[in-house]
Amino acid sequence: MKWKDWDRNIKVRLLGEFVINLLFWMFFPYMAIYFSDELGKEQAGMLLVASQLVGVVTNLVGGYCADTFGRKKMMVVAGAGQAVSFAVFALANSPWLDSPALTFMAFTALGLFGSLYWPASHAMIADVVPEKNRSEVFAVFYTSINISVVFGPALGSIFFFDYRFELLLACTIVGIILTIVLQKFIRETVPEKKPLVEDKNGGQRKWNEVVWNQLRDYRVIAKDKLFLLFILAGVLVAQTFMQLDLLIAVYTTEKVPVQTLLHLGDWSFSLSGEKAFGYIVSTNGLLVALLTVFMSKWMNKYREGNVFVISTLLYGVSMLMFGNTTVLWLLFLSITIFTVAELMVVGIQESFISKLAPEHMRGQYFAAAGLRYSIGRSLAPLTIPLTMWIGFRWTFFLLFVLTVVGAGLYHIMFNLLDKKQQSAKKQKAVAPNAAG
Repeated sequence: MKWKDWDRNIKVRLLGEFVINLLFWMFFPYMAIYFSDELGKEQAGMLLVASQLVGVVTNLVGGYCADTFGRKKMMVVAGAGQAVSFAVFALANSPWLDSPALTFMAFTALGLFGSLYWPASHAMIADVVPEKNRSEVFAVFYTSINISVVFGPALGSIFFFDYRFELLLACTIVGIILTIVLQKFIRETVPEKKPLVEDKNGGQRKWNEVVWNQLRDYRVIAKDKLFLLFILAGVLVAQTFMQLDLLIAVYTTEKVPVQTLLHLGDWSFSLSGEKAFGYIVSTNGLLVALLTVFMSKWMNKYREGNVFVISTLLYGVSMLMFGNTTVLWLLFLSITIFTVAELMVVGIQESFISKLAPEHMRGQYFAAAGLRYSIGRSLAPLTIPLTMWIGFRWTFFLLFVLTVVGAGLYHIMFNLLDKKQQSAKKQKAVAPNAAG
């Protein structure tokens, strides 16, 4: 699908969202460092857990709001809310005020409005892009985000620590501009004849009923042993890859000394721990942007069970490496292994869920599969106070243990799946003979 054939809605959003994502990644990876320094690790961990739980609840109603009130309206409301949140964020880190508590409230509000924005954003793409071109368009947006991840953290290692107020002020201005652009230059795309979510009496469901019904749908987890193992393993593995902007951020800032990476004559390139972290995150984003397609095609050649198990163990290896070195080159090697583990499963997870789910229950299965991330994201910040009690090395080792347990659960799950499939094949083979 050529650029000239893209709907104006999509063109405007791609450019605007790229800029806001770039600014977002200039401060987001450093928030765990900020809260740990300002509030202490224990309180920071608990507050980050609370902020993630707010996002979990908002995610449950984001799609409902997009269908009920319209894509454009929710995106404009969310954009305006983010602009206000950025303004409060900037004020809390300004020459006139230094308030970690207000910063936390603004940061939490940003996550809340983001949870309202993205379901409408994805739904709009589905509304205006033909089905045959959707994967291509989603891939472009995904690539755009990863380009932001490449440059944002590296720039943020300079601006967040030395020019935080100016950075957040720029975020505020861009947020206001993006909201105005969304209001003036995109149109509503929600299908006019799309039926709203209805209750048993034919009336429109309230948001709390929608949340309750989605939570009730998760009972599918308890009924399907294979899927339960998949979710449990996913939650354990999520404790590792969610640490990139949590434990790894705090560890590199506190434990990694200033080191010279390159030395040529009178010129040298040195990084402190906090600046090195920005480059570590950028390395992850660069590798994801460059290798996603290649890794997806490569992994499709192998048995899914082996891919999941090896990916999980590689996450564990990267955690062990991170916790046992402060040498920058080894840290960059660790993030490379971390990224390989990430890319091994990025292309096969969704297709595996669709194969695991009965055809008439795919919606429920995909919704429930999201618990791997929502629960994982909510628990992950607990590693920050954990470092106070057992230290960084043992915390990283504990994450390694979790990956070993996760790999074991995947192994058990795929063995059960193989037995189930073999049993189904035998029943099919027996059925014609019995009929004869």
